[in-house]
Amino acid sequence: MSHSYHRLWLQPFDLSRYFKSMFFASHVWHTFCCLFRCYIPESAIAEQLYLGGVYVMHRGPSFVKACAFLLAASFALANTAQAAEGSKLDAVLKRGNLVVGTGSTNAPWHFQGADGKLQGFDIDIGRIIAKGLFNDPSKVEFVVQSSDARIPNLLTDKVDISCQFITVTASRAQQVAFTLPYYREGVALLLPANSKYKEIDDLKAAGDDVTVAVLQNVYAEELVHQALPKAKVDQYDSVDLMYQAINSGRADTAATDQSSVKYLMVQNPGRYRSPAFAWSPQTYACAVKRGDQDWLNFVNTALHEAMTGVEFPAYAASFKQWFGVDLPVPAIGFPMEYK
Repeated sequence: MSHSYHRLWLQPFDLSRYFKSMFFASHVWHTFCCLFRCYIPESAIAEQLYLGGVYVMHRGPSFVKACAFLLAASFALANTAQAAEGSKLDAVLKRGNLVVGTGSTNAPWHFQGADGKLQGFDIDIGRIIAKGLFNDPSKVEFVVQSSDARIPNLLTDKVDISCQFITVTASRAQQVAFTLPYYREGVALLLPANSKYKEIDDLKAAGDDVTVAVLQNVYAEELVHQALPKAKVDQYDSVDLMYQAINSGRADTAATDQSSVKYLMVQNPGRYRSPAFAWSPQTYACAVKRGDQDWLNFVNTALHEAMTGVEFPAYAASFKQWFGVDLPVPAIGFPMEYK
């Protein structure tokens, strides 16, 4: 049987107007037609459409019906697969508790108290998220993990989220999704309360007469000299030895994480002080597995409201307990985060 060929003319239009930012344009239509030629009955009438400046040969009304069917089936399968997998949010709610990966040896972030229970700022952050989930901060299980396991345990679903003073970096963001930051860390100086040096300018003016104690690290001298270019640098193997150097007078000051400085001052009122200066900023955030926007959105909402909204009292109380700082109440009116 011979086919009677004819041309169906349509007014040319730009597909990108309707599908911009999507993966197909007019040339993809041509590829699509070629891929599914085998599904079109041979008896169909061949037509030629002028779409987006490209003629596309196909086989009449049957082609349109077949394409519509195949597209509908593809979207249905995609939606079914997504629904079957579900979000971590749904899984956590169904399970009835939150599983948080964290550490156990770094005060004031995560450490064991005298009762053997975990405590610290990271622990409180985990409880804040649990309260957002279940209206009960106790519905959380903490899995103690090493720093090296923070990302692998997420990728293998051993934990729902890692809150373990994780520094946000672009390279890590290729492996995990970071939440909103909940702390901005930096390096600060710790001085004995009776030190003759009052502020950072006094230490700078003293030049190489100042000795700075610091934890041993390949970047230790470079880090100290960013703030005190001429100071002498003594490196120590442990935090205890570093603090002993200050207490004994072998060092004039110590350079370490600002959070550690603040915590030590809280634990030893009147013994130490710190100049109003910090440098080398880095951001701490929790991390979740990539590809689950619902879960990430929920955690971000919980953290956002802890720092700026209804759960601010809990966040502020924890901040005061571990860092000795009274946070100002978020400004009422225009949301401060958009200023």
